[in-house]
Amino acid sequence: MKFKLIIAVLATVLLLSFTLVKAQQSAAINLNGTWVLVSGTTVTKGVSAITDYTKDQQMIKIINDTHFTFLKHDTNSKKDSINHFDAGGGRYTLKGDQYTEYLDFYADKNWENKAFNFTVQVKGDTLIQKGVEKVENENIDRVIIEKYIRLK
Repeated sequence: MKFKLIIAVLATVLLLSFTLVKAQQSAAINLNGTWVLVSGTTVTKGVSAITDYTKDQQMIKIINDTHFTFLKHDTNSKKDSINHFDAGGGRYTLKGDQYTEYLDFYADKNWENKAFNFTVQVKGDTLIQKGVEKVENENIDRVIIEKYIRLK
């Protein structure tokens, strides 16, 4: 009788541990894909500024298992004018909801080889990324909140 009870308890513990692992795996944040930036909010010294990225410009972020890249350009440039284009990318880490981008490639070398830390959440096809940008020459910590929609 004692043996059957021990087996039953062990089986229950094993089943619960598999259920917990499965729940943790399904709760993991999936960032892989192509994301379109739709809005950005910056908070500097308590003052908020919102940018609508669906007007006059477009930015996408592409994330795979190990790297990210972003591409941004004007959408209303004339064919014979200069298109203001920006791009960058590098490695990233994701631990829980803590996402860190390591900017390995960027046109402005002053930004390369820096880490940018964010808290991320995905709700359906929406990615919200929040972090602090340090503006060193002005001694300002600026909060950045970006909202992306996953492309299908």
